[in-house]
Amino acid sequence: MTMNEIRELMDCFDASGLAYLEVETEGGRVKMKKAEACGVNFPQAVPPASAPAFSPAPEAPVSGTAAVEAGILVKAPLVGVFYAAPAPGETPFVRAGQTVSKGQTLCLVEAMKMLNEIPAPADGVIEEVLVQDGELVEFDAPLFRLREC
Repeated sequence: MTMNEIRELMDCFDASGLAYLEVETEGGRVKMKKAEACGVNFPQAVPPASAPAFSPAPEAPVSGTAAVEAGILVKAPLVGVFYAAPAPGETPFVRAGQTVSKGQTLCLVEAMKMLNEIPAPADGVIEEVLVQDGELVEFDAPLFRLREC
């Protein structure tokens, strides 16, 4: 299954009344279970009757290395293991300072024994690689900083 197929399946599962789903294909197996089926009940957000008045603290001036870095953060679309190269001992897909094209593979993230290619979202230059090869990454964790060209 491709990541797009898995995402579609997740969307359909979320919208359904099912509590558990297991799908097996030649390419692998996907199991999904809603939190309620696991005995976990997440509290629903309830807006307060009246919001207390507050004034935000003035922002401190940003300078030096504390400045927010410009560029696009390429983030992990799923939880898994980050691989910088196609195989151990091989040249990494990209390095800091390298120019990349939109759609070019930047790395692999392994999840459930499936390798998922992470493409460049735009043409640009890799400013910084933010994780180490073999490191476990969380969903939405920044992997690269890309300066768009």
